[in-house]
Amino acid sequence: MLLLAGCSSEARTSSELSAPAPVTTTADPADLVAAPASDPVVVDEVEPDLDLALSEPVEDSVYPGVGDPVVDALHYDLDLTWDPAGRRLTGEAVIDFRATRRAPRFQLDLSPALTVGDVRLDDEAVRFRRSGKDLVVRAPVVADQRYRLTLDYVGTPRPAPAPTTRSDFSTTGFTTTDTGEVWTMQEPYGAYTWYPVNDQPSDKALYDVTVHAPPKWTGISNGHLTALEETDDGTTTSWQLTEPASSYLMTLAIGDYAHSSNTTASGMRVDYWTPRGMVDPVALDDLQTAADSIDWIEGKLGDYPFDSLGLVVTDSESAMETQTMVTLGNNDYVLSPQVIAHELVHQWYGDQVSPADWSDVWLNEGMTMLLQWIYEDEHDIRPLKETLRNARAGDQGLRDAYGPPGAYDPDQFGGSNIYYPPALMWNELRVALGDEKFYAIARSWLVDHDDTSVTRDEIYDHWETETGLDLGAFFDAWIMGRTTPAPGVPGA
Repeated sequence: MLLLAGCSSEARTSSELSAPAPVTTTADPADLVAAPASDPVVVDEVEPDLDLALSEPVEDSVYPGVGDPVVDALHYDLDLTWDPAGRRLTGEAVIDFRATRRAPRFQLDLSPALTVGDVRLDDEAVRFRRSGKDLVVRAPVVADQRYRLTLDYVGTPRPAPAPTTRSDFSTTGFTTTDTGEVWTMQEPYGAYTWYPVNDQPSDKALYDVTVHAPPKWTGISNGHLTALEETDDGTTTSWQLTEPASSYLMTLAIGDYAHSSNTTASGMRVDYWTPRGMVDPVALDDLQTAADSIDWIEGKLGDYPFDSLGLVVTDSESAMETQTMVTLGNNDYVLSPQVIAHELVHQWYGDQVSPADWSDVWLNEGMTMLLQWIYEDEHDIRPLKETLRNARAGDQGLRDAYGPPGAYDPDQFGGSNIYYPPALMWNELRVALGDEKFYAIARSWLVDHDDTSVTRDEIYDHWETETGLDLGAFFDAWIMGRTTPAPGVPGA
């Protein structure tokens, strides 16, 4: 997720950790070629490989009320119909999952605003009960056996309160505009506001999502577009995500969208979905720097980790690294090149490799924030030396206000402490090791943990093994310490 300018002002002064001013371009405007309006490309649907989505779900240490470790979701097949006039969502869900242990019942997360109809487990009707957002299925399951749960539901979705004091978001999940259009962002949870889900990041799954939207509107989700049908009654789109994603990395946007595309240096197509009538040439040019940003990031972190990429602009104030289909708010700062780059770096750090527990969200934001700083430096937006000086000056204030990056206040999700201090930590290692070795280790971490959810102990072990250094005290001071560590890496 983007750290929006000013969202954590109570923890810093304007001179300490101020976000860079928006810029109009990262290059000479004459060198930018706007992505042309085009028809979206529809690809063939493939049979999902459920083994790719095998996970080891855990109970979250920060938000234990969300998710069920008994359930290892493998594949969600969602069929969604949106009626904007009635603000009514009708859904059918088919969920393939593995039981992680023997249990007399299991549960999924689903908003109480949605009424559940028929529920079946392997085609047999089963009893269930609702308790708040908990959908408890009263059927026994056996360890390591796979099941198929089907259910239908209907209602008027509403977003969930977010555990944060940030100014750019106060709710998560399904959000409806005044005109009935839809967008979603759901970190740290909120997917359950629009579909039944094991809503905790350790449980990655594959997805097929079909959206039935009103005439002239388009439903957008993650992955490849596998079907597009336009009739007088409405538009139907189908999307397929062929590599597993945590639920907070899913997106759903429904509205009147125009499509354009361009390509990276390697020839990968980047799709842009923008509100029809969005005519600001600066914002459109900045958005379409995504392809060039992918080229830049690949030079640091290796090949783009997925097989599709798109960006969708919504009526939000923030941005979210939703996997393969980045969700962006429609304002100048969010659509600036450095923020686009930030969300794209997350496709590696946060999406390809995700945290198993919300106490480790700094794993996503620390490396991504450092790469954003370096991007700003290398694209003449703001000097890295200035950024580092300001970040270090504000580090102690963030620890005082929000706690250490790895033990933050649960009511202050997304505070600046999960961004700046771990970014400073990674930069200390970069300086000590040199860029070549630093990025080599950063890349090998991604390769070794592709498509998984991880813990801090795993990344600590990786960096100690690859460097040959005893980094335990170094990591502990930066991630769990309540005072700003001294500069340098002991023993390096």
